[in-house]
Amino acid sequence: MYNIKLLNKIAKVGTDTLERDRYNVGTDVENPDGILVRSAAMHDMELNPSLKAIARAGAGVNNIPIEKCSENGIVVFNTPGANANAVKELAIAALLLASRKIVDGINWASSLTGDDVAKQVEAGKSAFVGPELFGKSLGVIGLGAIGALLANTATHLGMKVYGHDPYITVDAAWHLSKAVEKASARDDIYANCDYISIHVPSTPETKEMINKDTIAKMKDGVRIINLARADLVNAEDIKAALASGKVASYVTDFPTPETVGVPGIITIPHLGASTPESEDNCAVMASEELKSFLESGNIHNSVNYPDAFIPVNGGTRICIFHKNIPNVLAQITSVLSENKINVENLVNRSKKDNAYTLVEISDKLSDKAYEAISAVESVVRVTVING
Repeated sequence: MYNIKLLNKIAKVGTDTLERDRYNVGTDVENPDGILVRSAAMHDMELNPSLKAIARAGAGVNNIPIEKCSENGIVVFNTPGANANAVKELAIAALLLASRKIVDGINWASSLTGDDVAKQVEAGKSAFVGPELFGKSLGVIGLGAIGALLANTATHLGMKVYGHDPYITVDAAWHLSKAVEKASARDDIYANCDYISIHVPSTPETKEMINKDTIAKMKDGVRIINLARADLVNAEDIKAALASGKVASYVTDFPTPETVGVPGIITIPHLGASTPESEDNCAVMASEELKSFLESGNIHNSVNYPDAFIPVNGGTRICIFHKNIPNVLAQITSVLSENKINVENLVNRSKKDNAYTLVEISDKLSDKAYEAISAVESVVRVTVING
């Protein structure tokens, strides 16, 4: 029986994939083998020794202590692409909100009184004039699942679309429209685009990537969309650029004390993935990732460990988490050889500082062999899944 703790409400369609005869799922579960989470802050949580994996029903993992998990051989999953369509649709709405002064217009219209409302509308509507998207240029920074969908859709709106992503995957490139022009550097997008939409994760390299220096490289009157993370944009610099007219409008899905109520800034209350379809997709994907790993040791969509897959054949599986340094694999296979263990399948992958070796054997793993593998230099954790 696997214990799965829920730190947030997870859509039932997802948790239903965890069979009740094999999984104990709930908010009050103790000593969990796995955790399903959305937005709950985990940095101050104590990670129990039995915890093997955390699955985030969403793309961002800022609420999870990734480094601490890696030190303990805990796999952290996310669900890239599961909410992509929902965020893409909000990004299209954000482009329109940035252009047409729709929010200001609605607020003004709601304040009208008297019998001559229609007359007041005709007299005052010129204050809310804004440009069309057709024929304008859009720069998309980050061409993952969301950025690629936005780029493709924007071409059908008649926009000239530039995309920049030095880390674009082969799969993402295949799904990108031929009408999207490649920008070799962010500066190309800054210099050429009327609209800029950001779709990158928050990392030390991307934090405050939009600042006074990068804004200075942009076209006058640029409109900026940020549905990714608040800290990608320097709030004080964007406010100064709005005040000077350098930036025409800024739309963000992450309200902060620095951005709410500021003229020119439209703050959406983090609605990017707030659709029933998106929540269902994320819940199913996170649950399936967790289930696959706990039952087979296979890893897909982990943010701290590499993808690793061996088809399920019914043998015993040894899941070995270790540092990505030379000679560890040789030491592991040496232990297996010394204990006369026949290897049916083996996969070894690395991701930055972390590595993962998944071994399938036909017999049970002895305590002696388990202890010997655990004692190998730089091995962080060893778990065994009996077939």
